[in-house]
Amino acid sequence: MEQIRIGHSPDSDDAFMFYALAKKLIPTDGFEVVHVIEDIESLNKRALNSELEVTAISIHAYAYVSQDYALMPCGASIGDRYGPIVVSTSPIDLHNLSGKRIAIPGTMTTAYLTLRLFEPDFIPEVVPFDQILDHVKQGKSDAGLIIHEGQLTYQSQGFHKVIDLGEWWYQETDLPLPLGANVIRRDLGPEKIKKITSLLRQSIQYSLSHRQEGLEYAMVYARDMESDSTLADRFVSMYVNDYTLDYGQKGRAGVHELLNRGYQSGVITSLADIDFVEL
Repeated sequence: MEQIRIGHSPDSDDAFMFYALAKKLIPTDGFEVVHVIEDIESLNKRALNSELEVTAISIHAYAYVSQDYALMPCGASIGDRYGPIVVSTSPIDLHNLSGKRIAIPGTMTTAYLTLRLFEPDFIPEVVPFDQILDHVKQGKSDAGLIIHEGQLTYQSQGFHKVIDLGEWWYQETDLPLPLGANVIRRDLGPEKIKKITSLLRQSIQYSLSHRQEGLEYAMVYARDMESDSTLADRFVSMYVNDYTLDYGQKGRAGVHELLNRGYQSGVITSLADIDFVEL
């Protein structure tokens, strides 16, 4: 059996997507799937070195690895009028973020790219994504850029929303905001690329068709939601949906628009060669 390493984040939406593969509920077509679970910024850095055959990646980071990886048409996390949120302990007007110290989950995250497109002039302070709320609460930053489950739990912890970048992006472009993608290494060759991409799509479809089972598995990874299955279900629904099975025309347009704007603004230093695996 050929070993294929798949990198993904330790969060409930990724766990939901990979449930069938993790639990060996679907045939793997002669591949031994090994799951590499790390935070998204660590996976972004691994992708720069082409370490893993398949990996989750920030759309922002794809600009720097497109020569080695192709975008899989499935497995994306796309926010349709919602996305990463800037929060603070006391209200801040969204037009007053200039010059503020903002805790971010990594400089290669799509959240950071989108915030820079909204407000180019702020001081980024890199903090592990699951420590950002505590960091802001302790007064170490003026505001925090929240991804993953924090988008649904920040209010219960007493934080104020400054801006939802997915809402802003939609108002700007009339497009959904593509945050994360799954990519596959080009050197595997066309035949293996199609087979492995098909496996991922089957895994996503399995969870969508066996939602309760998939959610029970995903709850293990639902930070701050362990006892709230309704909240976890809501979070999974935000990022595992029709766009996850296939980007569709609007999802693909969102990728092109985001990376082009990133390049034009100077945040991204290389223009990505954007192409999707065709099944």
